[in-house]
Amino acid sequence: MLKGIDPLLSPDLLHVLATMGHGDDIALVDGNHPAATVASATTSGKLIQLPGVAIEDAARAILSVLRLDTFVDDPVRRMEVVGDPGEMPEAQLAVKAVLDHSIDTPAPMKGLERFAFYEAAKSAFAVVQVGDCRPYGCFLFKKGVLGH
Repeated sequence: MLKGIDPLLSPDLLHVLATMGHGDDIALVDGNHPAATVASATTSGKLIQLPGVAIEDAARAILSVLRLDTFVDDPVRRMEVVGDPGEMPEAQLAVKAVLDHSIDTPAPMKGLERFAFYEAAKSAFAVVQVGDCRPYGCFLFKKGVLGH
């Protein structure tokens, strides 16, 4: 346990977040997501599991140490609801609330169609899967730079 570090940030997760470079994505996904399959295609091949953790709690912990990219229009992306791409389910609203309180300028969450999200997640640096089974709790966060 480290002073001032959210206890949800395990050594493996901290290592992944520290190893990522500017512009790399971290995929934060719910318990329904095919995380092991997707993680095997990522840059690091890493799957970090946080069983029993709500998606918004994991997002809050990650955003406590990860600066979002301010050089792009869409540093946060979400999986769209099949058949209703504009809908924001409960899990997405919970993460939006975290974003609205965690960052200086709240970033809009750009929607990605389900299969486009899977492909984008395969290009991420790593995947973090929580135990939260609320549907459509799937996000990509793009890492920014410090000192900007």
